[in-house]
Amino acid sequence: MTNLKNKIVFITGASSGIGLSSARAFAKKGAKLILAARRIERLNTLAKELKKNYKTEALVVKLDVTTKSKVSSFINKLPLKWKSIDILLNNAGLSRGLDKLHEGSIKDWDEMINTNIKGLLYVSRAVIPLMVKRNSGHIINIGSIAGHEVYPKGNVYCATKHAVDAITKGLRMDLVDTNIRVTTIDPGMAETEFSKVRFRGNVNKAKAVYTGIKPLTPEDVADSIIYSATRPENVVIAEMILLPNKQASSMVVHRN
Repeated sequence: MTNLKNKIVFITGASSGIGLSSARAFAKKGAKLILAARRIERLNTLAKELKKNYKTEALVVKLDVTTKSKVSSFINKLPLKWKSIDILLNNAGLSRGLDKLHEGSIKDWDEMINTNIKGLLYVSRAVIPLMVKRNSGHIINIGSIAGHEVYPKGNVYCATKHAVDAITKGLRMDLVDTNIRVTTIDPGMAETEFSKVRFRGNVNKAKAVYTGIKPLTPEDVADSIIYSATRPENVVIAEMILLPNKQASSMVVHRN
């Protein structure tokens, strides 16, 4: 197994959900963390928690992954001790709205495309050359079951997650002559802030998504990330689809 102690892990979207749970899971394994998100106050709180519980060394940054210049500047200005990023967890992502395409909000489309696709690309483009230079590293992209199936009114969101799947597969080909591993973790129904963000804070709509079924937790997904990151160096978990029991596909869910 790969030992994560003192490994440098860069997590985007680390202020909540899968990103936050992954930060805790990596900290428990002794990793050093670069925590990035837009909500800096949450990151500061998380960093203090990890320091107290696991003596974790963490670098916190307020970062909007959709702004290419800020992403590049941050990576370029990283202190030397943080430059050797061992694991990149491309977790930042969101969904906005649930509409038929001809009724959809172009603003929502732009936000999803800019975050889920461009943000992942900007961060990857800035970080991966550092890994290539050392011939070592692991890129873990958070995809979705929506990257494998399309569901009604999920058109653009599903398209962005299909893009993540394609980018991940292409990246694995591009890095096949290196020691860098590339993984995608694709959850089904997981109860995070996902639905609350999709429905712009409508708590009742968000709760209805998970009514009658026990969804995955962020900790469940973080556990799969740690599993992928700790395999022997010659083993690549290329793709992992996680579903809660009683979910068979995007559209087939048994509710009590």
